Amino acid sequence: MDEFTIGVLTNIGLFSFVALSAYLLLIAGEMSFGQQAFFGVGAYAGGILTALYGWPLPLAALAAMALGALAQFLVALPTLRLRGLYFAMATLAAAEMARILFELLHWRRRIDGELAGPDGTQGFRGIRWIFEHGIEPLHYLGIVGVLLALVLAFLLLVERSRLGATLRGVGQDPELAAAVGVDVQRVKLGVAAAAGALAALGGVLYAHHNTYIEPRNFDIMLGVHSLAYALIGGLGTAFGPLLGVLLDIGALESTRFFHGYRMIVFGGLVAVLLVFRPRGLLDERTVQWLRQRFT
Repeated sequence: MDEFTIGVLTNIGLFSFVALSAYLLLIAGEMSFGQQAFFGVGAYAGGILTALYGWPLPLAALAAMALGALAQFLVALPTLRLRGLYFAMATLAAAEMARILFELLHWRRRIDGELAGPDGTQGFRGIRWIFEHGIEPLHYLGIVGVLLALVLAFLLLVERSRLGATLRGVGQDPELAAAVGVDVQRVKLGVAAAAGALAALGGVLYAHHNTYIEPRNFDIMLGVHSLAYALIGGLGTAFGPLLGVLLDIGALESTRFFHGYRMIVFGGLVAVLLVFRPRGLLDERTVQWLRQRFT
């Protein structure tokens, strides 16, 4: 497998995490334009722990996930009182605040005689844990793939459980869910924390894949794309966001035919689907039909 293909597949895996985090909130009835913030929290936290303090990557990833979950939980506490467009705009504002904080972050230490760490708008270089431990790009792709498969397996199990039915019930009719005894606020806070942890995991892996990050990596376009991936792929199953990522990064970004026109095609695809298939390609009805046909 050539380096270009490995790079494309790795990016598909990395951005699938933030797409899945947006998907979790969507099925709970909330549209977030701010998942890039928690992707960034994971990237910076994981990078700082491995590059500046010598933590092993698995332990740094767990710590970053915990921080991402806490960050989104704290953002969700006030914003979940809002509904619809107001909640979406509040998450966007929170994400922009996070991006500005990344620009103001200066956390430098001298490592092997050289200064390392986040340097505001100059970015964060030297996140080289995987190279220092001899992990080749193909091996790293395998790590990303395994972690993504584990996350998918867990989400698919949840979908078929009582918890999954509760989540969809809360998303479709929160008043009815509350009437039958569901603590809607607690459920949504739990979903928000899980979405933050998932986005942070993707951020950790992204930072160590690129070895360099900067605040503009986590701007509004990443949030828009992560939401669009879920809306394009479909809300009927956790495979939906992955389909959205595959269509954008796999089919549009990596194909020369769409060079220079990718964003136009992508935006047009989103617009058409929102009109004709508002729940995406793999919506609940399609998923149910597929299950009946092939199981």
